[in-house]
Amino acid sequence: MAETATIARPYAEAVFAMADKAGTLSQWSDTLGHLAAIAQAPEMHQILGNPKVTSAQFVGLFSSAQGGLPAEAKAFLEMLTENRRLEALPAVRDQFEQLKAEREGAVDASIETAFPFQAGELEALVADLERRFKRKIRPQVSLNKDLIGGARVSVGDQVIDGTVRGKLQAMSAGLMGS
Repeated sequence: MAETATIARPYAEAVFAMADKAGTLSQWSDTLGHLAAIAQAPEMHQILGNPKVTSAQFVGLFSSAQGGLPAEAKAFLEMLTENRRLEALPAVRDQFEQLKAEREGAVDASIETAFPFQAGELEALVADLERRFKRKIRPQVSLNKDLIGGARVSVGDQVIDGTVRGKLQAMSAGLMGS
């Protein structure tokens, strides 16, 4: 994985610099997301390493699957295919998104909850997290019935455990220590 990240970094930085200068960060974010999804499709894995498939054929495949691509995206794909780096597209997208989040002062928050949020609860939690971390929060919510109740929030290397399971474990540890 480290090798793929190392390969992807200069591509992500170049696309980010170009998109930032042109004011097209959102458009490139969408484009890279779609291209990475196409690159990760099981059908593509069979042909990505095939040396008989030309750069033009790869660009044509991605372009037709995408429903057409802007000229800059086609040029980017051509460069990736000529350098045999299409497998790095998902990592390029991930690193681009990290650069974009840094520019926007945003951070991803992984929120595990035992039950789906009711109307307004997620927005209130995100607002509280933004006040606490003094950054824009991009929530990624997942359900985990094992938590019994409550939610666990991970922002970077910080974890806020407000789950029933977490409280029970803390209580159990406290009783065992007494």
